[in-house]
Amino acid sequence: MEQGDVKVILLILIIFVGFLFWRFNKWLKGPMPKRVRVRSDADVPQDDVVELLEGAGFDVLAGKTKIPITMTINDRDVLESRLFIDYFAEKDGQLLLVKVARERKPLEMTGSGVREMLLPYSLMYPEAEGILYVDLAVQKIKKITFHIEV
Repeated sequence: MEQGDVKVILLILIIFVGFLFWRFNKWLKGPMPKRVRVRSDADVPQDDVVELLEGAGFDVLAGKTKIPITMTINDRDVLESRLFIDYFAEKDGQLLLVKVARERKPLEMTGSGVREMLLPYSLMYPEAEGILYVDLAVQKIKKITFHIEV
């Protein structure tokens, strides 16, 4: 092996290590990949909500989804609860969560009312573009998005 060959191999090795370093840095600084945790539900119930959503151009991906929550108090007391998302929908490639209005627990259309009732869902699914609030009594769909400044 001649001295010129060693220089060429060294140059190729330096370029290769530089490329790996550049790709690693780009990967570290890049956006987090979107993890869509929507269960595949082939049998979405055909009810009034689904008909209203499909009539407005949404594709309903899944029906009622239960999200179990476990809480620990003072490192010893364990509490359990759950949240329910009524439907997952999609329109123009955007994932949307769907909550249906309930008579016994109406949504107050105030900043604090919307925050208290819907923000937990938005935080659990940050990849979702928003929440659709469906009120069957008046046949309306409201799209709610949260913009959080930290």
